[in-house]
This record gives sequence, structure tokens and C-alpha cells, in this order.
Amino acid sequence: MNKRDFLKSAAIITSASMLPSSLWALSKNDKLRTAHIGVGGMGMEDLKAISSHPAVEVTALCDVDANNLAAALKMHPKAKTYTDYRKMLNDMGSSIDAVVVSTPDHTHAPASMMAMGMDKPVYCQKPLTHHVTEARAMRKMAEEKNLVTQMGIQVHSFYDYKLGTALIQSGIIGKVKAVHAWSPKNWGFDGPAPEGSDPVPNTLDWNLWLGTAPQRPYKQGVYHPGNWRKIMDYGCGTLGDMGVHIFDTPYNALALDIPKTIRTQCRKPTGFGFPENNIVTYEFPGTEYTTKKFKWVWYDGPGAPKDHKDLKLPNGDQLPDQGAMFIGEKGRLLLPHFMQLPKHIVKGEYVDIDLEPFSNVGSPTEDYGAESKKHYHQFVDACMGKDQVSAPFSYAARLTETILLGVIAGRFPNKKLHWNNQTARFKEEEANAFLDGEYRKF
Repeated sequence: MNKRDFLKSAAIITSASMLPSSLWALSKNDKLRTAHIGVGGMGMEDLKAISSHPAVEVTALCDVDANNLAAALKMHPKAKTYTDYRKMLNDMGSSIDAVVVSTPDHTHAPASMMAMGMDKPVYCQKPLTHHVTEARAMRKMAEEKNLVTQMGIQVHSFYDYKLGTALIQSGIIGKVKAVHAWSPKNWGFDGPAPEGSDPVPNTLDWNLWLGTAPQRPYKQGVYHPGNWRKIMDYGCGTLGDMGVHIFDTPYNALALDIPKTIRTQCRKPTGFGFPENNIVTYEFPGTEYTTKKFKWVWYDGPGAPKDHKDLKLPNGDQLPDQGAMFIGEKGRLLLPHFMQLPKHIVKGEYVDIDLEPFSNVGSPTEDYGAESKKHYHQFVDACMGKDQVSAPFSYAARLTETILLGVIAGRFPNKKLHWNNQTARFKEEEANAFLDGEYRKF
């Protein structure tokens, strides 16, 4: 069915079935039986982290790549295996308690919505969705069904990011008037779409990999396994990859909602790959932690960030490879990405931070290896009624929508787009065509 019909039918399912998140069926051994959709790359890391919880029993594994599936099955030989997540969910619905979605971006929403429609808690990798309409639909279903959900932004649970949030909300640099964030990663492609086709490996189901995305010939090394983030039909560029991680703490710390305007400086769109270099400027409504006028600037691609007076460090120090700089009325706070303590800067000099008042967020000597599992284990414990998640879809969908509005603005270089949060529409009608898209029948 097309995307509108899919989301409409999902809404009907939601209204007909509302189960509290704490009322899920434990198996006889009090285990959380999990099903994993996508077990290669980041999916393998998700599988390792989720299954490291002692209460988890991996029950089902799904991947369109036989090599990925074989590696995961070797770790969990009792699990049933599938190449089509739809068949897995239909076959195993009564035998699974929670679903982990770790596919390329374009399959996040279709797989997650189907699982949530069956009253399953969902852990979904970032960015939450490929389209704005999907983000809103996922948030709506999760909230109306009262399901446990978590987006895979693991740094949300890291000590340095929690400390950064506490410092900003303490007023250490006063009201924040701007944030500059950056990543030199290049999940862009400025060339043309490839011509011709290559034989599909016998270990790959190309039709299922494409899923709801438009039909396209297979080309070796262009899409699967590693470059799909660069392509508009499947990924969300560097902004949708690293931007979600690096935006997360400032977005959370400043209690931001949805931006009012978005403008992206980049090359003209090709209709195939994302631009390799982007500067995205957002204007947000003010919050209790920001000035009335607040601006956010994102830089990505080779050479990022662009030189700016607010990004100069004391003693001629170099900026970290990736990170964010908060510009406040009383100073600046640098938050590297990641596993480095924030740095307080006042009048061009570093200022020591007294960490004693912030001991409740943890300790800088924490084991980050163990810390990285906390985000996953938090989801498992929440499913079992023993904890609460910190990045539910109610939060993740708003963060993802913000990211995706910047991605859309890249289709209209140097043009300021005006977003209406209430109607979920742009003032510029031509931009509304990219809020969603048709689902291919597969």
C-alpha cells in the first residue's frame, strides 16, 4: 500500500488496541524475548548490547543479507531466522515481547509501525524515520498505545553528555543565544546516479533490502552494505547520521521543540545523493534556557566547521573533530563528541568547572564500555517495568523531525523555509512534497 494508506491503517490499529506499557507478556522463565530486524553493522552492535542483559532471550533474527544472518545465528543458535520482517512478525508475534529495528533509515518506520501495531515495545536506531510524516505517526502510535520505546542514541546515556545538560541547565553560561555543531564526516555524494546494474549477490535479497523505497538496479558497493546513507532514497546524509548524536544534548539541555525556520547552504540538488558539504541554520522559539531569539548552526562535510569567531579556543587550541559549542550570555561551553568533559570558556580563557554540585549525573571515571550498554539495558528494564527510558519516541520524533527539516531544506539551497509546527506544513508549498513519499509494494 502507499504510505498514506499505511499510516492511516496504523492509526486505526492504534485506536482499537491500547495496552499499558507495563502489561506485556513475560515468558515462563521471566525473560524478555526479543526479535531483531537488521543484524549487520550497527544492527550487530545493537544485538550484542541488548543480548548482554541477563533477562534477554533472543528469539528471532531477521536480515536480508545471509552473511549477516549467519553471524548473528552463530551467536544465538536457538533463534529462528528470517529474511522478511513481515513474515517474522506474523509468524512469531505471540513468541516475542520486544522488537529491535536496526535497518537502513528507509525501513525504520515500516518495520517499527508494524511491530507497534502488534503492541510490541520497540528499540529503533537513529534517525527515527526517513520522513517527517513517519516521525509524527510513530510518535502518535507509541503514545496512544503507551508502549515502551527508545531511539538508538546511545550517547544520550553517556556521562559527558549528561554533565553537559546539567551544566547548561544550571546557568553556568547564562541564557544560550546560539549553538554551533559540526562533523567533518562525509555522508554525501556529489556525483551522478550510477548507470547500469551488477549481478545481485546470491547472499542478498535485493527486493527486501529496497523494501518500501523506489525500485532501483543493484550496483556493487553503491548501496549495500555501507554507502546507503549518502543516497536520498535510503539515508539522511551526515545530518541524519552524526547530527542526531551531536544535536541530542543541546536539544535536550535547552528544552527545544520544533524550529520555526530552516536554511541550508549547499550545492544544487542532483536528485540522487546528498550534498557533501552543508551549513544548516535553524531558528527556534526561545525556551527558559535560551534567549528570546535563538539560532542553531550545523556544519558537515570535509573541512567542517567553517571558521567563526565563536569557535575560537584559548591558547590557539584546535577544535575537537566533532562537537558542539554553546554560546551564552556569560560565556561559552564546548562539548566534544564524545567521551571528553565539557570545557567552560569565559573571555577567551578556560575556567575550571566545579563538578561537585553535579555528582548526581555520575562520575568522569565511569567505564564508558559499560555506560554504552546502559541505553540498551534501560530499554529492557523499562519493558519489564523496572525502569523508564530516556529517549522515547515522544522525544526522539521531535529531534528527528528537526533533523529531517534540515535535510529537506538542502533541496532548496540558500532559501529560508518557514515551518508551521501546528499544521506540519511549510509556508513554501514546494517543500511540502518532501514530507513523505509513496511506499513501493514489495
